[in-house]
Amino acid sequence: MAAETAGARLEERWRDILAVHARTLGEIDRALHPYGLGASDFEVLDLLATATPPDGEQCRVQNLVGRVHLSQSALSRLIARLEKDGLVERSMCLEDRRGVYVRLTPKGRALHAEALPVQRAALARTLGG
Repeated sequence: MAAETAGARLEERWRDILAVHARTLGEIDRALHPYGLGASDFEVLDLLATATPPDGEQCRVQNLVGRVHLSQSALSRLIARLEKDGLVERSMCLEDRRGVYVRLTPKGRALHAEALPVQRAALARTLGG
């Protein structure tokens, strides 16, 4: 009986987490829509903005894989879309041909800076921060 109750509590907590996640992503998507970004787009821009200094250093795509909640193929498609929009640039790693670097363009850095307070406000609304 106690095991069933503990299991039910875990399941309820899990569903609560999923509900908060869904509400938060929805709020961020709505808030960033006027900027042409979704929550995942912004997450990649935000990671690049905080992981690399403004002087144009690059980040390996492989380093982003574990930090975003996307599969490697979905992340590659997202980065390709951001590159098409002129927000990031990709380049091959000369030392390791399998490696791909990505960095923000000036346009990407400017859009990130403009959208950052909007994304943070959406987080505050949904997470109560």
